[in-house]
Amino acid sequence: MELWITITIAAAFLQNLRSTLQKHLKGVMGTTGATFVRFGFGLPFAALYWSVLIWGFGFEPPDLSAKFALWLIIGALAQIAATFLLVHLFSLRNFAVGNAYSRTEPMQTAIFAFVLFGTEFSAGAIIAICIAVMGVMLISVAQTKITPRNLLVSVTSPTALIGIGAGTLFGLAAIGFQTAARSVGSDVFVVQAATTLLIGISFQTAVMLLYMLLKDPGELVKIRRAWKPAFAVGFVGATATFGWFAAFTLQQAALVKVVAQIEMLFSFGSSIFVFKEIPNRTETIGCLFIVASIICLLLWA
Repeated sequence: MELWITITIAAAFLQNLRSTLQKHLKGVMGTTGATFVRFGFGLPFAALYWSVLIWGFGFEPPDLSAKFALWLIIGALAQIAATFLLVHLFSLRNFAVGNAYSRTEPMQTAIFAFVLFGTEFSAGAIIAICIAVMGVMLISVAQTKITPRNLLVSVTSPTALIGIGAGTLFGLAAIGFQTAARSVGSDVFVVQAATTLLIGISFQTAVMLLYMLLKDPGELVKIRRAWKPAFAVGFVGATATFGWFAAFTLQQAALVKVVAQIEMLFSFGSSIFVFKEIPNRTETIGCLFIVASIICLLLWA
């Protein structure tokens, strides 16, 4: 198995854990606070990872460029907005539909890569992306009465538009961070990833902190009260993001995002083995689609 796939699977597992913790935080603080926690409490761990690589392993501090700064800012701002929309979805009644549309992220990432950089994908990769999107959308709506027809009809609903917007922004963030990471002046991919993580999360923390100070200072009190679970979210989130960035330096972001859909299988497995929930037919089919997409990617991409 290629290294980028192993890294992506590990990152997907951690992201599933982070999402679970972040949903809990949404119950004790607002959308802004739950969004900030991912960045602000991940910063110490990002600094630790970079320090270990530079001073612990002795790698050279990398050179940075204007191209790095531009795409880092694009990726960082897009990720903040996408995370805000996704956390907001947790509080909506028809969360399943919005979440399903947000899972179009791999397809939108591929579109961004093609439009912005002319990136070409093999027929196998395109098929894998489409299969993965279908699979995660099926799982997202498996517990509702939503049908494929209703999904198409509801595309203009506020919940669906929020989900599509989240997927679009996550796709743009992936392209931004990949371009930034690959422009870091180092031949060591983990140094590229760690540098992008540290500077990116520092910028995001500053932006979110400034916003809360000006617009929502009450959230800072709620965050302080929940600092213990917040640190857990920060640690898991920063580690997962380090994994994403490392994978981005090794493979196209759209293909990384296809394998990343295995996160849905981790979530699905938790419901079976932890909560003893019996899967229905739609969930099972969705899981098979995700597995098929990854196999397709491995064989023909």
